[in-house]
Amino acid sequence: MQVTSPADARSLVTRLKNLLFGASIFLFGAFSYLYITDTRAGVHQWLAVPVLRWIYPDAEDAHHAGTATLKALYSFGIHPRERNSKAQDGADLSVEVFGHKLQNPIGTSAGIDKLAEIPDALLALGPAIVEVGGATPYPQDGNPKPRVFRLPSQKALINRYGLNSLGAEDMAMRLRERVRLFAYHNGYGIGPEAEELVLNGGAGVPPGSLVEGKLLAVQIAKNKFTKDEDLDAVRRDYVYCVEKLAPYADILVVNVSSPNTPGLRTLQRVEPLTRILEGVVGAAKSVNRKTAPKVMVKVSPDEDQDEQIEGIVEAIWRSGVDGVIVGNTTKRRHNLIPQHVDLSPKERQILDEQGGFSGPHMFERTLGLVKRYRRLLDERPPVPPPPKPEPVVKPSPSPAKPVAGPASADVITETIESAKESLAGSSGAGSAEVGGSLVDGLTRDQARQEQQHEQKVIFATGGITNGKQALEILNAGASVAQIYTALIYGGLGTVSRIKREMTEEMEMARKN
Repeated sequence: MQVTSPADARSLVTRLKNLLFGASIFLFGAFSYLYITDTRAGVHQWLAVPVLRWIYPDAEDAHHAGTATLKALYSFGIHPRERNSKAQDGADLSVEVFGHKLQNPIGTSAGIDKLAEIPDALLALGPAIVEVGGATPYPQDGNPKPRVFRLPSQKALINRYGLNSLGAEDMAMRLRERVRLFAYHNGYGIGPEAEELVLNGGAGVPPGSLVEGKLLAVQIAKNKFTKDEDLDAVRRDYVYCVEKLAPYADILVVNVSSPNTPGLRTLQRVEPLTRILEGVVGAAKSVNRKTAPKVMVKVSPDEDQDEQIEGIVEAIWRSGVDGVIVGNTTKRRHNLIPQHVDLSPKERQILDEQGGFSGPHMFERTLGLVKRYRRLLDERPPVPPPPKPEPVVKPSPSPAKPVAGPASADVITETIESAKESLAGSSGAGSAEVGGSLVDGLTRDQARQEQQHEQKVIFATGGITNGKQALEILNAGASVAQIYTALIYGGLGTVSRIKREMTEEMEMARKN
């Protein structure tokens, strides 16, 4: 009979303790990883946001730090991401936009990722649309700092960035590298050939987002030093951005509504806007890709007079753009915050800062504008005769910079089906012609008219902070509800929370 010595017994106990300790560390690490990298974790809202604001009193510094952190986490694969989204969402939130079945109707607005540094990290948070930019043709610094201010009690921001940008070429280089890395990691090879394969649909994903069921929007703008009265120069600015960035975008967003670029909003008048948009649409259709990116124009919430909105709608129809993003920050302050709200002296002072205001107070204005744009866009004005072709003057490839109420699931379904029926009714005569000949009974002019009469898509941004509001926006006629300030204050789990709230609202509506 073998007798275990006391030393052997102690050794066995030590090994068991070490094993138990190691297993505990492993389980704790695995649990921590799964918790921290899940957008539903409360730490992203209740710890990360306050700590970031405490460390960085300047809102712009906090934004840069958050972007850098998210970029680093994504590079190591330990970034927050939405898990089990289908089980989490419950109801089907998918919508059809521009022929794509999107996973949900939530998007993030430009300004969160101004330089296109973290589109993949943002897509991982759960939105179906991520908008990056805006990009200007040439680099520009924007306005002097400080230029971003918080109103914490109102969960609002005031910014006067002034479209700071590293230029269209810089963004194009970053997006091109992203496509090539995607091709390499998915076994499609390296270099231009692999890039071309992905951009032409060989990978089975949209060429912009690189994720099935999601789209990437790239916002473009003119340089501050380009004179507004020189429409040819302004148009060249936008066309140059299109030529550089269109290959890597699912949607191009034409920004003519920033409140922080002097004179930019004057371009929303019907004639200049039509000329600019016609140039962008033409350049987008010429992109070296099987499918051209869609074009949308971003308009100001301050252009809210009937004649102003009617003029913008006329320019949209005349130019052939595919849709409009209703809303941007506002320069107005009158009656913005209710009189009964008690702001601190510091916040009263911040409210008087020059720049664009964004926050929950913008929601009702956004909702009203969406309803008005939907009604006017659906009236479908007569299509004017085709414009005479004119040469597009392009800048040199390397130009020198100049000195200078709750809804139900049925409501969303009906909205989508209504749009489908509308499109089917307007295009039942046949398909477009090729090379000027008749194809299925349509001449070139007829095909153009059919395309002009497709229902325009509306995205809405401004004050949307919860699922109930997102559903109201969709019921008003928008296809996508975009968020900005809500994400800044609500943290990285904001998209997941809004989608969960949408599901809850839809379930309650069904039961009632």
